[in-house]
Amino acid sequence: VQLQASGGGLVQAGGSLRLSCAANGRTFSRNVMGWFRQAPGKEREFVAVVSRIGGITYYADSVKGRFTISRDNAKNTVYLQMSSLKPEDTAVYYCAVAREESMWAPRREYEYQYWGVGTQVTVSS
Repeated sequence: VQLQASGGGLVQAGGSLRLSCAANGRTFSRNVMGWFRQAPGKEREFVAVVSRIGGITYYADSVKGRFTISRDNAKNTVYLQMSSLKPEDTAVYYCAVAREESMWAPRREYEYQYWGVGTQVTVSS
């Protein structure tokens, strides 16, 4: 199983980026999927999570109203649309697949079974 995140980069404050995470090796339509991030010198933190069919989402307070998580089960891909970016959003972003038995909304790392390689997002002021 591989999760490949892409779409990171350098952007000015106020700008937008769209992250994608494609899963290979099996389908994850029965799994909740989420995004986490880790800033330099800080612990990895929850960002957003999307339900199995994409109808329900949950966000960290720090990104609510600015980020949108979505998924396309036909493509086995989860997305994170980031707008109004701030320097404090600078981090390595990770996508993850929650354990099938996890309760909604999983926000702890131990609730996730598979993790992708992170993609760097840098927001300049």
